[in-house]
Amino acid sequence: MVGKYIVIEGQDATGKSTQVELLAEHFQELGKPVLTLHEPDGELEAAHKLREIIKSKKYDLEPMTHVLLFTAARKELWHKLAAPVLREGGYVFSARNWWSTLAYQGYGQGVSRSRIIRLTKEMMPERYLKPDLGIVLTLPDDERLRRETGRDDLSSSDTFESKPTEFQDKVNAAYLKIADEFGLIKVDASPSPEEIQAEILELI
Repeated sequence: MVGKYIVIEGQDATGKSTQVELLAEHFQELGKPVLTLHEPDGELEAAHKLREIIKSKKYDLEPMTHVLLFTAARKELWHKLAAPVLREGGYVFSARNWWSTLAYQGYGQGVSRSRIIRLTKEMMPERYLKPDLGIVLTLPDDERLRRETGRDDLSSSDTFESKPTEFQDKVNAAYLKIADEFGLIKVDASPSPEEIQAEILELI
């Protein structure tokens, strides 16, 4: 059996994790094997440790170092968690994949996009590179900022969330370009989580 790999992408505070969890609940109720990922994190200690390093503001890491750490985390998550579920005919729902690295480290931090693509192709299988469905949640910047401001953990915002407006604007624009280049479907993240989920289920 062959399962389904579905990725929800987008800027911070667009609701990716919420949608991944809602999808997981829906398909679990249908009796399907389900795995949720929140790249670069997952139910894997090595990936979790890498995420802590990536997201911490106490390390002044080079942009290419971020690329390498993200790639290492996703390689572990894919081979040890995602691939087995897909082989069983299950569903893997992921908040982010390598397109985030292209947006943040490529367009945002200036790492060569061709270098990111080349490295990812060398490290990850075709099944990972081309999900069954890729979605980008879009949100007007003023609404996204309002949501970020309302987060309980704002004081501990991470390396990328705390970057200036110029960086965030680059990432916003990058996601629109990535959606067009790789055939991702744009979904407006302004409605309620339940309305967005209904639209995503229709796409699935």
